[in-house]
Amino acid sequence: MEDAIAVVDFGGQYAHLISRRIRSIGVKTHVIPHKMLPQTDISIYRGVVFSGGPASVYENNAPTVDMEKLRGKPVLGICYGHQLIAYLLGGEVRRERAREYGRTELFLKHGCRLFRGLPDRFMVWMSHGDHVEKIPQGFETAASTTTSPHAAICNEERNIYGVQFHPEVAHTEHGLKILQNFVFDICGCRGSWRMEDYLEKAVAEVVNVVGEGRVLCAVSGGIDSTVTAAIVSRAVGKRLKCLFVNHGLMRKNEPEKVLEILRKIVGEENIIYIDASERFLDRLRGVADPEEKRRIIGHEFAAIFEEVSKAYGPFTHLAQGTLYPDVVESGKSVGGSAVIKTHHNVGGMPQDFGMKLVEPLRELYKDEVRQLAEMMGLPRWLVKRHPFPGPGLAVRIIGEVTEEKLEICREASAIVEEELEKAGLLDEVWQAFAVVGDDKATGVKGDRRSLGYIVTVRVVSSVDGMTADYVKLPYTVLDKIASRIANEVDKVSWVTYAVSSKPPATIEPQ
Repeated sequence: MEDAIAVVDFGGQYAHLISRRIRSIGVKTHVIPHKMLPQTDISIYRGVVFSGGPASVYENNAPTVDMEKLRGKPVLGICYGHQLIAYLLGGEVRRERAREYGRTELFLKHGCRLFRGLPDRFMVWMSHGDHVEKIPQGFETAASTTTSPHAAICNEERNIYGVQFHPEVAHTEHGLKILQNFVFDICGCRGSWRMEDYLEKAVAEVVNVVGEGRVLCAVSGGIDSTVTAAIVSRAVGKRLKCLFVNHGLMRKNEPEKVLEILRKIVGEENIIYIDASERFLDRLRGVADPEEKRRIIGHEFAAIFEEVSKAYGPFTHLAQGTLYPDVVESGKSVGGSAVIKTHHNVGGMPQDFGMKLVEPLRELYKDEVRQLAEMMGLPRWLVKRHPFPGPGLAVRIIGEVTEEKLEICREASAIVEEELEKAGLLDEVWQAFAVVGDDKATGVKGDRRSLGYIVTVRVVSSVDGMTADYVKLPYTVLDKIASRIANEVDKVSWVTYAVSSKPPATIEPQ
C-alpha cells in the first residue's frame, strides 16, 4: 500500500487545494476525477477524501460513488462530499432556506478522532446551499453550527467522517490539524512525501521513458520550463537540446537572463537560441481577439519547432513544464470541464512531430516546483520569480499588440516590480504586472492637455494559481507606482489598480 491519499474531485474549486494541503504535511496525494473512480485501484491508498462540488445530491446526473468500493478505507467527505456520504448511506439532505457562506462558529458535540486536540468551538469556512437533515444509521453528530445541525458527522467503527465546512482553506481555524488527524491518526500515513524523493523519481522516469532517445525542451525562462530542463539534463545529459525562442513578448531584460541561466544548467553547446521577435510581431499585426493571439503564437511556436526538429533532429521526445493547474485550466482534468483558456503547454504538438511527451512536473503545484528549484540549487531570483504566461505580454495587452503598447507594458511592469522590491513585497505576492489596452484618457503634461494610454496595475496573492485575491497594497506604494508610470513611461496618462479576485476573474486579463 502506498503512503498516499486519494482526493476524489466532484468538480469543486478546492479539490486541488485539499491535495496541496495534505502534501504540505508530507503525504502524497492523487486527485481523481469522480468519473474515473470505478477504474481506479483504491487499494493502493491509505484513505480517501471527497471534495466539495457545485451539484446537489438530488439532481439528475449528480456526481456519485460506489461506497462499497471504498469499504474498509477511511473516508473524509468535505461539503458536497459530506452530503453525499449522508445521502448514500441512508441519511437525508435538505436545501437550505438561505445559503451559508463565509465564516461561522462550529460547536463540537462528540469527541471523535477527527477533532482530537481541538477546542470546543472555533471558526470555520462554509460555502453550501444544502445541509444534512438526518444522519445515517451508525453515525453520530460530531459538530454543529447555528444553521447546520449536523455540520460534522462520524462513524468511528467504519472510519467514515463528513464535514460541511472546508478545513482546507486558510479561513478555517485548525483546518490543517483536522487534516492531520485524518491523514495520520485515522489513515495511518507516515508522511514520507518529500521533494528529494520526487526529484529522484522524476529523473528515473525520464531515463526510463527516453531510453537512448534525444529530447527537445522548450524553455521560456520561467521556473517551470527551467526546472524541467534541469531534471531532463540530469537524466539524459547531452542528448537534451534546449530551445529558447525570443518571441519579442518578454519582460524587460528577460532574454539575457534566460540565456545566462541556461548556460549554467545545460551548457552553451546544448542551447538553440532563436530571436523571432519580428516574425511574431508581424503575425500579430492587426489581431485583437485574445484567443486568436494565443492561436497565432502557438502556431508560430509549432512552426519553429518543426524547423528546429528538422535542422537539429531527429528528436524522440519533447519535454514540457506542464503543472496540475495547466491541465485543469485546459479542461483536461475533470470530465465535462469547460475550457477556460487555451493553454500553451497542453495540446497535440508533440504528436504532430512524432515526438513523445515528457512532463516531469505534471504532478506538482507551483509552490512545489519552487521547492524543487531551491533544492536543486537554482538561483534565488528564478525560484522567487513570478509566473509568466507562455504568450508573454501579448495577453497583458488588450487589443492589437503593437510595438508602442509592448514598450509601455514592459516598462510599466518593470516599475511595478521595482517598487514592490523596494517595499519588501515582491516575494510576498504571486504576480505583479501592468496591463495596457486601446483606451486612452486625457492628461496634463507640461501645461498641455494630452491623450495617453490607461495602464492597469495587477497584483495578486495566491498559493497555486487556482484561486487568487488582489493584494491590498499600501497607498504609499500604489502612489509611487502610479506616479512613476505616469511620469516615466511615455504616452501614459492614467494608472488604475485591478481589484478583482479569481474567481470570478482570471489572473491574466486575457
